[in-house]
Amino acid sequence: MRFADGGACVRLLDIDQKAVEALASEICTNGGNAKAYTCDVSSQPSVNSAFQKIGAESHLDILVNNAGISHIGNLQNTSEEDFDRVFSVNVKGMYNCMCAAVPQMMSNGGGIILNMASIAGTSGLADRFAYSMSKGAVVAMTYSVAKDYLAHNIRCNCISPARVHTPFVDGYLSRTYPGREKEMFEKLEKSQPIGRMGKPEEIAALVLYLCSDEASFITGSDIPIDGGFQTLRG
Repeated sequence: MRFADGGACVRLLDIDQKAVEALASEICTNGGNAKAYTCDVSSQPSVNSAFQKIGAESHLDILVNNAGISHIGNLQNTSEEDFDRVFSVNVKGMYNCMCAAVPQMMSNGGGIILNMASIAGTSGLADRFAYSMSKGAVVAMTYSVAKDYLAHNIRCNCISPARVHTPFVDGYLSRTYPGREKEMFEKLEKSQPIGRMGKPEEIAALVLYLCSDEASFITGSDIPIDGGFQTLRG
């Protein structure tokens, strides 16, 4: 986003108020311009309220749809409650944010949407039924939005990471494999053909590129960033 005077700004939305305020503070401390909004992306009224506030004070150029939750389970042991919970955040959440962003982008002469998908959306992964469903929907929504808004100068792409080393991974290993964290971490790393998990900075670099003018010829694409997972496992 940018202000009327041309200054760039970042607007952060998250359901965790403390976490999103801490991130905004970190960005500002390092010389950036950021503001936090508490928002439940699964709720359209919550999303619309946040985007209305943003639109009133700044110029919406870019939407990075990054909210998401995970789930482990196959078809039979995925409860309806868990299925609905994953859908409400990973699919409906992205729908809500795009619905709120696109009218502003159209009014502003165009914009960029970058959705966070996953290799789970296009690869067969064991025990990821609901999660894979949600990420497959993200890919399909990306293609549809990219096609429908070509004439409005809105580019829409998604990226599909493989495993990325984040605090979520560490917490999952600690909860699921107490005492075996190191062993299981190494196993997860070796499952990537490149021999390690991705780094958040590497994902961010691709996001930055796709949201830049250098990527102006790219739209309607699902771009893997997976250490060779989809093509080099044979």
